[in-house]
Amino acid sequence: MIKLLAIGNLGKDAVLNNVNGKNVINFTVAHTERYKDAQGNQKDKTTWVDCAYWTDRTGIAPYLKKGTQVYVEGTPDVRTYTTQDGRNGATLSVRVASVQLLGAKPSEGGGAPQSAPSYGGQSSAPAANDMNESDDLPF
Repeated sequence: MIKLLAIGNLGKDAVLNNVNGKNVINFTVAHTERYKDAQGNQKDKTTWVDCAYWTDRTGIAPYLKKGTQVYVEGTPDVRTYTTQDGRNGATLSVRVASVQLLGAKPSEGGGAPQSAPSYGGQSSAPAANDMNESDDLPF
């Protein structure tokens, strides 16, 4: 089994669809990596991942808004296609097993809404409300 984990921001609001009687939430996650090129110029490289979350637990859909930071995990799928000019192309997509809200849009500040921290399978990332403020941290 291959598992894909991604942390990034939503490129646009999620769309809730019904396909053959099953619910699917479609959204796109982007991660931008900053680096310096050989001449020392700052560059950005953005990777986009199309996500399909097949679930009856659609309560998270209203929280999946453009700019919101999320953690998703699931199985990767590469889809190939042919462009109108005859060239071959490919996209990376994820069949989401679980999704967790990490933060609000930058303009809203604050963290993820407490009413919808995560959906799906067990996640290795702790939910914000699971942390105890009295814990002594070594740093």
